[in-house]
Amino acid sequence: MNQIPKGLKRAATLCILKNKDSFLLLKRLKEPNKDSFTPVGGKLDPFESPLKAAIRETFEETGIKVETMKYCGILTESSPTKYNWINFVYIAEIDFIEPPFCNEGTLMWIPFDELLNVPTPKTDWFIYKYILDGKPFSLNAEYDENLNLLSMIEEIENTKII
Repeated sequence: MNQIPKGLKRAATLCILKNKDSFLLLKRLKEPNKDSFTPVGGKLDPFESPLKAAIRETFEETGIKVETMKYCGILTESSPTKYNWINFVYIAEIDFIEPPFCNEGTLMWIPFDELLNVPTPKTDWFIYKYILDGKPFSLNAEYDENLNLLSMIEEIENTKII
């Protein structure tokens, strides 16, 4: 199998499951973002579109079958390490259900106003805010070698966020 060259971006999806103002988030068991609350999601398979990957990843990680998801924006993450991603962000409004079992971690409903009180990647809170405001986004996050977030720019409005 060919190795991905260091620094080359890998394509993934972030699949946000929402009910009213709460998000069904995953407390991750493994890196990246171990012990943080993140949307479900994962890498695109070869020849797979981002939307099909989002629908597949949602089902694989939650057992929830969604017919379609709405595209919200993109998060590009760059670092001098192997952590370099292009994340296609999708959302699906779902009915409230008891959080299902997930082999990637523990799924929990987190209301938006509690997101700052639980560990989440720094980039994600801004994603949720853009989504709740109904605004598309193109976020570009830059990290140092220890994966500390150095800066983040929203490129549609050319606004420095961090």
